Formats: sequence, structure tokens, C-alpha cells
Amino acid sequence: MGDLARIFKAYDVRGVVPDELDEPTAEAVGAAFVEVTGASSLVVARDMRVSGKALVEAFVRGALSRGAHVIDAGLGSTDLLYYASGSLGLPGAMFTASHNPARYNGLKMCHAGAVPVGSDTGLTTIRDRAAELLGTSPGEPTGTVEERDFLPGYADHLKSLVDLSGIRPLKVVVDAGNAMGGHTVPAVFAGLPLDLVPLYFELDGTFPNHEANPLEPDNLRDLQKAVLDHGADLGLAFDGDADRCWVVDERGESVSPSAITALVATRELAKHPGSVIIHNLITSRAVPEIVTEHGGRPERTRVGHSFIKAEMARTGAVFGGEHSAHYYFRDFWFADSGMLAALHVLAALGEQDRPLSEVVAIYSRYHASGEINSTVADVPAAMELVRQAFAGRGEVDELDGLTVTGPGWWFNLRPSNTEPLLRLNAEADDEATMTTIRDEVLRRLAK
Repeated sequence: MGDLARIFKAYDVRGVVPDELDEPTAEAVGAAFVEVTGASSLVVARDMRVSGKALVEAFVRGALSRGAHVIDAGLGSTDLLYYASGSLGLPGAMFTASHNPARYNGLKMCHAGAVPVGSDTGLTTIRDRAAELLGTSPGEPTGTVEERDFLPGYADHLKSLVDLSGIRPLKVVVDAGNAMGGHTVPAVFAGLPLDLVPLYFELDGTFPNHEANPLEPDNLRDLQKAVLDHGADLGLAFDGDADRCWVVDERGESVSPSAITALVATRELAKHPGSVIIHNLITSRAVPEIVTEHGGRPERTRVGHSFIKAEMARTGAVFGGEHSAHYYFRDFWFADSGMLAALHVLAALGEQDRPLSEVVAIYSRYHASGEINSTVADVPAAMELVRQAFAGRGEVDELDGLTVTGPGWWFNLRPSNTEPLLRLNAEADDEATMTTIRDEVLRRLAK
């Protein structure tokens, strides 16, 4: 039970293979998943990690021992698994550790219709039941297995959601990081007027070139150089399971996920006037401003996909975006798809003649620090120091950590769920003010 408690997180399962996550554990989780969800049928997929195939086979054995029919999608991105779950109306399990290093693997699980399984929607119960089953005989497999290829249907479905019929030819560099973007991008881009320059499309779970984590600036350098070298119109980088997409403009400059959120929001509002748009509390304040200006209704949530998805379902929001380059769509079962966001960017760029840097400039109104992590010995004490330092200087909000909003600036400081870290995001009207606020908070944390 102790080991399972360590690898079962708030929204998924993740651990080092085989020290924390091994085949007997995967088998127990497969059996528990069927018992807890009551699934008579389910769909499974995996990313390219070396340990994935054996872990999926073990999970399937567990599911079969409970009489389930398993549809094996084979290799796929997480949003491909969501497509399978949504289109079939079945629960699903995706074996991936997302952007984590090669020695990790894990599980993202969903109910029928791609509804997430989180700690308050079954994940804790699955963990507890799997712990009881560990070390026991799973029983004879009474279920059945069927292999099915969802890639063509997934690609067609995404392209049905974005009108790309009138775009001009574009040169696009895509860095797949030897991960699942190398599998899905060729299928999705097929038939579009795109000159594709592929980087690291060979599936290799050892990540020989760089980790598949585009949030780390070092992992974008090859993409940025290739965009300049090839004179490309833009660059796209996907993470390990290709559910997140990072965008680079024609100058090789990163485009803020807040700007992408605002861009996609305006496009969705043009199709669905007056709709709700979800954003988490550390996206740029330009996002709710632009949503309001375009007749939408911005709704603010805590950081984390379970909060975004729950709020989208509650409000019927047409779109949601996060600072971490996760983008959620009502037309995609309220699930996140980096590929769908990428298609929106391609459509917005290809519908007119300006370069991407000019297209996104109108969505980038303020100066942001980006997320800065600080290791602290005592998280509550450090938070209190900052709270006292800014007492009376702005409006205080504690929806998620500590947010202080002053004249022309704001910052949010929130604790990590898993480490003794505090995460800082600051934004201001001008760079000098942002730097001043950022540095003052960091000084307090260093004491």
C-alpha cells in the first residue's frame, strides 16, 4: 500500500519502472480498474516508452481476469486515447509518463466519454483495491482482446473540428522529441498544404536527443534553430504523450501559452458567440480581457486539468487553456488536445498573410515572469512571509495558493502537490515593474 500511495497522484499514476511501477502492480490496477468502473469493455493505448508494452500486457491480464473486453489501440497519444474513449463511449487507460524522463512510466485513466478519473472520481478507490489484489492470484482470463487502429479516425475527427480548407501553404518544423508526435503528426497533417520539416520523429523511449518536455527552454533550442535555418513559418513541439503543444514563431521566439489560449478562444467564440471560456488563475490577465472583448464569459479556475475539466463540464465552456500548454475543447469531450490547438494556430496563420509574430502580438499585452520554482524548507512559513510583506499593497485571493493584485501587477505563489517547492508567476504592465515584484518575492523566499 505504501508503494501504491507513492505512485498514485491526484490525477494519474506515475513512477520509476520497475522500482515503483512493475508488471504485478499494473495487473492489479487493471483488475481494480474494471471492478471500480464496472466496465464490461474498455480501450487501452500506450506511448513509446520501453516499458510500455509489458505494462500494458499486464494491465490487460488484470482486466481480462475480471471478464472485460479490451480494445487495444496500440501506440497512440493521450488525446488519441481520449478520442477512442469518447467516440466509443468506453472507459480508457493510457500508459504514459508524459514529459517525465525515460525511466518513468504511468497511467492516465478515464471513464466513458473521456471523463477523467482523479482522486475524487475513482482513482483513490482503484488504488486501494489494487493494493488488496497485489500478491494474490488474478484468476483465469475470461475476457477477450481486440486490436484496433484509431489513428485514421482520430486524424479525420480533429480536422473536422477546424476549417483548414482555405489556408495558404506553410512551412512547419515539428519537434516530436522521439515521442508520440512522431506517430500522430504525419496522419493529422496528411492532405494539408504544409511543408513539414520533421525533427526526431523516430519513436524512441530513451529520448536520445532531448527530453520530450517543451516547457524546459533547453528542449526547444533545436526547434528554434531549425525554424530559422529552414525559414519556416512556425515551429511546434509536443511532449511525450503529445497532449501538449508548444508554439515557436518565425523568428524562433516562444509564443506564450496564454497568447495561444486567447487566440483559440477568439476563434471558438466566433463559432459559438457568448460562450464560457475557462482559464486558470496564472494565465495572463490578457486572456479574460480578450474573451470579454469578444463577447465571451471568462471563468477562472485553480491550476490542474481536473479543475479545468470539471469547470468546463459544469459551465458548458467551449474552450479552456492553461499556462502549461494544455488546451481543452468542448467538441473533444472537454478533453485536452495539443494537436487540435496546433490546427487552430495553423488555421489562424494560414487564413491571412502576416507572420505568426504579428498574429499573436495582439494577444500578448503584458510582461510575465514565467513559472519560477523555489525550494523552501518550510512551505507554510515561506508563504506567510510573502503574505506579510505584501499586506496592504494589493487585493489578496487564495483560490489556489496566494494571489496578490496591485496597481498594474499581480503575482501568484502556490505550493507544489508533490515537492517542497513554491511556484511563482508574476505579471505586470511593464517589464521593470514585473522584475521588481518578481525579485521581491524571490528575496523573501530565500530568507
